[in-house]
Amino acid sequence: MTQIIAYTDGACSGNPGPGGWGAVLQAKDGATIVKERELKGGEPATTNNRMELMAAISALESLARPTTITIVTDSAYVKNGVTGWIHGWKRNGWKTAAKKAVKNVELWQRLDAAQATHDVTWQWVKGHAGHPENERADALARAGMAPFK
Repeated sequence: MTQIIAYTDGACSGNPGPGGWGAVLQAKDGATIVKERELKGGEPATTNNRMELMAAISALESLARPTTITIVTDSAYVKNGVTGWIHGWKRNGWKTAAKKAVKNVELWQRLDAAQATHDVTWQWVKGHAGHPENERADALARAGMAPFK
């Protein structure tokens, strides 16, 4: 059975500042990679959290049909937000428990919509710890940022 995994990362030079995002999507049959795709992009003035969100959004939006996918991120902000906080935000009309507007709300809404058609498992991995695919996603994020530096 083929397994789809997306490794995502965001980067920012200054926070805010120029930023980039990257994703490595792999289709695996057991330990064998049968197909692979790299995605990247960036913005001239953004934050690291926005780029982390864009990496996950872009990976999900690149899928042509409903898919069972594992998204591996080194962002606790993204993983905790999408697996936990988002449920309360939606119940509260996109307000935090303190009744303040959710930061990056348009990206959280876009991520929520992007994952709705898929069966997504979210996994956190420690960043900059030698994880090969996370390091590749980081390199793509830095490359996505490069035109804006």
